Amino acid sequence: MEQFITPQGRFKLARYPIRKNDKLRAWDAADEYLLQQLAENSTLEPTAEILILNDNFGALSVGLARYSVQMFSDSVLSHQSTLLNLQNNGLSSKNIRLLSSIDFPIGKLDQVLIKIPKSLAFLEDQLHRIRPYVDHHTQVWAAGMVKTIHTSTLKLFERILGPTKTSLAQKKARLIFCTPDAGLSPTSSSSLVEYPLDLYDWTLVNHANVFSRERLDIGTRFFLKQLSARTESRKIIDLGCGNGVLGLVAARCNPKAELTFADESFMAIASAKKNFDNLFAGTRKADFHVTNCLSGIAGTEFDWVLCNPPFHHQNTRGDAIAWEMFNDSKRVLKPKGELWVIGNRHLPYHIKLKRIFGNATLIASNNKFVVVKAIKSRK
Repeated sequence: MEQFITPQGRFKLARYPIRKNDKLRAWDAADEYLLQQLAENSTLEPTAEILILNDNFGALSVGLARYSVQMFSDSVLSHQSTLLNLQNNGLSSKNIRLLSSIDFPIGKLDQVLIKIPKSLAFLEDQLHRIRPYVDHHTQVWAAGMVKTIHTSTLKLFERILGPTKTSLAQKKARLIFCTPDAGLSPTSSSSLVEYPLDLYDWTLVNHANVFSRERLDIGTRFFLKQLSARTESRKIIDLGCGNGVLGLVAARCNPKAELTFADESFMAIASAKKNFDNLFAGTRKADFHVTNCLSGIAGTEFDWVLCNPPFHHQNTRGDAIAWEMFNDSKRVLKPKGELWVIGNRHLPYHIKLKRIFGNATLIASNNKFVVVKAIKSRK
């Protein structure tokens, strides 16, 4: 673990889950800049109520753990990282209230600290959620790397909260300062967006931070066309489910199957649940898990796992998540159960699957994507 040195103290921080040879830090220059400016330009009373949004690995929450903190995130991994980093530094979690992205803050807030997310729609939803809990006494600070802060970002703050200005850049990071204006009347916003799934004459619902929020992406469309080839599964998992579209179509192709949806995103699981309830209206059974890969899902009883692995997490790219997804899938599959994976043609998923399962078979391909399956042996 590396040392995170701030005016608030020195802290040992790690990215969770811990992965072998992971040399990436659990914070960035925007975290450092924000805590530095907070120490230099704000007098925090011991009773200060602080809301922290999008604290990826808990760096801000750990630095301010002596205060009353509400930590708001769409990722269960961020929650787990925060708790584990508090523990590693001998800090109590009693002052930290963990909130999901579909929750709302509790009580009036003295300080709001926001790490700028990649999605402008997600930021818009967050600003609408916090607006009723801030007033002209609340200090609103936001931080991000220069490449994530645009004119559209600043306009969003000004339209929803109030007057906004920015700092000079430091180590390629920039701060945003916003003064809430009670006189503003921003147009109300719902994070829910609907789009038609023309393949089945369905309408799907997505929350603000769900992948491919406004339309079906071309890779998933290609994957969906292959699912009717398997129609005898009784227990199915949609792993990294997003809005649940793979699991929904698998349920349609397997009328007697029980479904499990798993994703690290609270908004993804909320979207998948809403879509499942809308389409099957209580006539089918499904379980929904906000979790890291298939952590917490026990047994070796599943027939079929569907997976569209992300090859990036937060602002980093890599195959670590795919490896974990494939290993977890093998663990929960029953003998002769199958894992089906879609990926871009250049990603060597077939090699990984052969190492883990001992086999990998091409189901379908086009000029952009491949769909590969691996079968768990009887041993």
